[in-house]
Amino acid sequence: MKTYKIGMVVAEFNYEVTMLMMERARAEAEFLGVEIAKIVKVPGVFDMPLAIKKLLECDYIDAVITLGAVIRGETKHDEVIIAQASRKITDLALEYDKPVAFGVTGPDMTELQAMDRIEKGRDAVDTVVKMLQRLEKI
Repeated sequence: MKTYKIGMVVAEFNYEVTMLMMERARAEAEFLGVEIAKIVKVPGVFDMPLAIKKLLECDYIDAVITLGAVIRGETKHDEVIIAQASRKITDLALEYDKPVAFGVTGPDMTELQAMDRIEKGRDAVDTVVKMLQRLEKI
């Protein structure tokens, strides 16, 4: 089996949550024999698309995972962030023909709910590995 090389983009906003997601992703990558070739930390989820694009442009990167937690505030800001980021991230995957896993939790969740969802880090790695394996068969 080919050793896949994955890029990881991690939001620093709500870092107490996202660093745990990152630990789960690293552990799953090691378990699956996948290399996390590059980690890029960005200020927040809204800032992810440019870093994802730069990683997707690298010939040695097979796929990218995103890790972030968008926690509810006093306004609907969390919904705007998720909607815009997810749309652009999907567009980038299609533009570069490489899988990008959306390991971002939210919107409309509390910090406690975000902590309950840290396994999304593991899930993001599983998702890109499954996509890479399935796309090889097409």
